[in-house]
Amino acid sequence: MTDRTLWSYADIAAHIRVQVETVRSYRKHGHLPEPDVVEGGKPFWYADTIRAWSARRPSNRGRRDSD
Repeated sequence: MTDRTLWSYADIAAHIRVQVETVRSYRKHGHLPEPDVVEGGKPFWYADTIRAWSARRPSNRGRRDSD
C-alpha cells in the first residue's frame, strides 16, 4: 500500500528529527528529492518518497524509523 500523504518541510523535519531550516538547506544543496507536488509555489513530497530517501541517507544506515 502506498502512502500518498503530502509532507511539507515541517513534516519532513519531524520525521528525520531535525529543524525545518535544515530540511530547506538539504533542498537548496540538492540533498532532498525533487518535490512530488508544488502548490501555490510551495513544495510537497509524498510520505513514501521521503521515507525511501530517509532510509538511504548515509547518517541513517542501519537505523529503523518507528513510523
